[in-house]
Amino acid sequence: MTAIVVFIDQINASGTLHSTSQQLLTLARSAGEAVVVVAGPVSEDLAAELGVHGVARVLHSEQSELADFLIAPKADLVAQVAASVSASAVLLENSPAGKEIAARVGVALNAGVITDAVTVENQGGALLAHKSVLAGSYMVQAQATSAVTVISVKSHSVEARAAAQTVVPVVERIEVTFGPASLGARIIRRTSRTASGRPELEDARIVVAGGRGLDGDFGPVEELADVLGAAVGASRAATDAGWISHAAQVGQTGKKVSPQLYISVGISGAIQQKAGMQTSKVIVAVNKDSESPVFEIADFGIVGDLFKVLPQAVEEIKRRRS
Repeated sequence: MTAIVVFIDQINASGTLHSTSQQLLTLARSAGEAVVVVAGPVSEDLAAELGVHGVARVLHSEQSELADFLIAPKADLVAQVAASVSASAVLLENSPAGKEIAARVGVALNAGVITDAVTVENQGGALLAHKSVLAGSYMVQAQATSAVTVISVKSHSVEARAAAQTVVPVVERIEVTFGPASLGARIIRRTSRTASGRPELEDARIVVAGGRGLDGDFGPVEELADVLGAAVGASRAATDAGWISHAAQVGQTGKKVSPQLYISVGISGAIQQKAGMQTSKVIVAVNKDSESPVFEIADFGIVGDLFKVLPQAVEEIKRRRS
């Protein structure tokens, strides 16, 4: 069976698989046999969870270089494992770090690199990647002509599912060789991100996102998000203006979300924003412009002043819960 290397770079604080990793494993299992690579220790609980997703082999390294330096040592790890197991493909998350690792692995293996994939399929032993382009207006296919294909996959493009049969994976600790160029930039300090108490944007069941219409005041959006237990998102215009961190950006050049409920506040709904949230189960839009494109994709729309609508919604939610 075709060996597909899956690099797991996101593990929750509890030691469990991040949803993005589960999605990668679901794709890999549909196209071949997943061989998982982990930069760091593999606990018994993590190994058991990988077995639930049908992973029979796990290779991991606990070498200090993987944590003490930037991305390059991780790329060395992935490339050397892929070569050792004669992998036909490497799957990674489509984050900035994932795409940089993909590029470096592609150079190391002389492999074709495909980014922004939404799904993959096996065609005669080679992986065919499907990509959604122009904010979902078209679906295109891409396939590398090299022996190995390196693919980064957008989060929430597929639904994570456990394997039909649980296996007990073989966990192997390995040592890899790092090139001198990979050890050129050492991490000397880490600063923990301030916890907001809200769920992570990409995994949230409810997202309240604000845009240009907020005019710099995200207070109403944050208040509504807090009473709903939601994550806070933003349009590119809002993040570029410095009103909120770029980590909150939803859209074609930001994060892709697929919550049960997406509330768009003061966002026009242009193609850039649409690309990151159009798979949401229910979309509610609040905008004072009745001609705003967001109403074309919204399930429910409110034409009105967001600074009046949102406080009313917050008070009503609190009243019903009291």
